[in-house]
Amino acid sequence: MPETEVLEMVRYHVFFVMRLATREIRIAGIADQPNGAWATQALRNLRHGLGGFLSGCRFLIHDRDPLFGTPFDQGLARSAIEGVRLPSRSPNLNAYAERFVRSIKRECLDQMVFFSENSLRYAISEFAERHHRERNHQGLGNRIIRPEFVPQPQHGRVRCRERLGGRLNYSSRQAA
Repeated sequence: MPETEVLEMVRYHVFFVMRLATREIRIAGIADQPNGAWATQALRNLRHGLGGFLSGCRFLIHDRDPLFGTPFDQGLARSAIEGVRLPSRSPNLNAYAERFVRSIKRECLDQMVFFSENSLRYAISEFAERHHRERNHQGLGNRIIRPEFVPQPQHGRVRCRERLGGRLNYSSRQAA
């Protein structure tokens, strides 16, 4: 009897939060079978862990996913954060988040095949670093959220830095 291996397809859900004023994002969790308890724990991590990303926030805009049920809303209330549930079928009301999802899918996730959750986590973390440290944001006056460098010189060699094996690239001038 011949033996064969089958590649099993698993769909993962990525829970991220974006600060609208700065366009900074945080990955709150990745799961293949998310539930309300998982989303509530991710909220706790955002409040107390991950540098207290939600501290100082007044609102959390979210879609109508069943993950954001009563325990999630109670967790928000304990943090003095008001949950704003978007109307159904209204992607334009959450345009910044929708744009981030479109970017990460087009530039990264749709271009790769992942063989484990760890490889998915690595790719998402690399994209997030690029989003924060290397990508200009038009809505912020073409600034980089967390620039690593001082203003770039006008002359000199251009160097290219790669992420994810060249899938994501960043070019800058070397200081003379």
